[in-house]
Amino acid sequence: MVQANLCEWSVLNDELKRRVALVTGGSRGIGAATALALGKQGAKVAVNYVEQEAAAQDVVRQIKEQGGEAVAVGADVRDAEQVKEMVLHVKQRLGAVDIMVSNANMAFAMKPILQMDWTDLSQKLNDEMKAAFHLTQAVAPDMLERQYGRMIYISSSSADLPTPYLAAHGVAKGGLNSFVKYIAQELGPHGITANSVSPGLVQTDASRYTPEAVKEQIAMATPLQRVAVPGDISAAIVFLASEESRFVTGTCTHVNGGILMQ
Repeated sequence: MVQANLCEWSVLNDELKRRVALVTGGSRGIGAATALALGKQGAKVAVNYVEQEAAAQDVVRQIKEQGGEAVAVGADVRDAEQVKEMVLHVKQRLGAVDIMVSNANMAFAMKPILQMDWTDLSQKLNDEMKAAFHLTQAVAPDMLERQYGRMIYISSSSADLPTPYLAAHGVAKGGLNSFVKYIAQELGPHGITANSVSPGLVQTDASRYTPEAVKEQIAMATPLQRVAVPGDISAAIVFLASEESRFVTGTCTHVNGGILMQ
């Protein structure tokens, strides 16, 4: 039995080596860690960026140095035409996208709701959902043709755990979590899974303005007694990209050290 399980794991692990992954916002933080982790598992990786081309190219270099195949692709994922061109470029360079990781970070107004105007909230809602919507529509046709796909969307614990000044972020991510369920329901009959990953606070460039005292408080309130690093999140993403997750869809995986339990 043990030998059979080991053989099965070897076959499943090899599956990722035939896959093409597109990671948006892949030049830094969670995106960079995910691109590197997928590359290490043998996937061909497209590293998306908007302005940080040098950082994206550095991620590509690291993947190639560990024996993988990767390209950097620039596109604003809020723009439907740029997304279509990016997906076509990836298909021409690496092959059709099997694994889509929607990770690009969208700026938002950090204010109490009563100090916002509508544009403060609608901007984040529009940016978040445009990115998920355009990416999903762009990669879905090839996945439908092959009756296979992995769609993974990066959410946030702020969707479930209201946090001061993060209302725009949390509300937008709550909408994303709902969107993922509908994609999972519609595309499930075609061998395509859709899941979200919901991190808590992660040590990235995006959290560099969070005071150290606040990070220490969060660590103390977390059962695992620390703040996450990008590799903690990318490990969950790689699982959802793999064959091991073949019967997992429509879920939101919380990767937060236990500070939020559901």
